[in-house]
Amino acid sequence: MTIGGIVSAVVLGAVVGALGRLIVPGRQSMPWWATVAVGVVAAFAGTGLSAMVGFRASGWNFWETIFQVGVAALGVCVVAALWPPKSHR
Repeated sequence: MTIGGIVSAVVLGAVVGALGRLIVPGRQSMPWWATVAVGVVAAFAGTGLSAMVGFRASGWNFWETIFQVGVAALGVCVVAALWPPKSHR
């Protein structure tokens, strides 16, 4: 993977993670970098899931994006549930 590919994955992951976090109701106590990490994993997983279902196209694909954001929302739910709450001192 080239540097451009890594940067693209991080940027796409940040967008997908942020959209997934917006879908999940309530306030999550996870940091921004965890949202980006969940988004990067969700972008790869959503792409693989959409290919398994048969939504394979070159360029941008609506259903692939829906799968990515859905996986990101699930990932945000899991990470937010496992992340320790912020302590207010």
